[in-house]
Amino acid sequence: MRILGRHILPNSINPTIVQLTLDAGYVVLTVAGLSFIGLGAQPPSHEWGFMVAEGSGNILTQWWWSTFPGMAICVLVVGFNLVGDFLRDVLDPRLRGAGG
Repeated sequence: MRILGRHILPNSINPTIVQLTLDAGYVVLTVAGLSFIGLGAQPPSHEWGFMVAEGSGNILTQWWWSTFPGMAICVLVVGFNLVGDFLRDVLDPRLRGAGG
């Protein structure tokens, strides 16, 4: 128990936190994809994937219906990935002494 508490758990918490932030982007893409094909929440609730699917029929005349929800999905996923990358750089003990 001493080895587990002193060595294994402290070294496994940081990669777990980083993996959770990176997986959050995949969750957003999965939910948006499922709602795009009609398997997400039902129409009284609004989801970005459903908004993209709803606007895809009018893309030539009303492009903003699907463009802005698609951009929001993209910004959120890239944001989660950047946070995960930042946390990896901050929490990785091998990079602390590298000086950069």
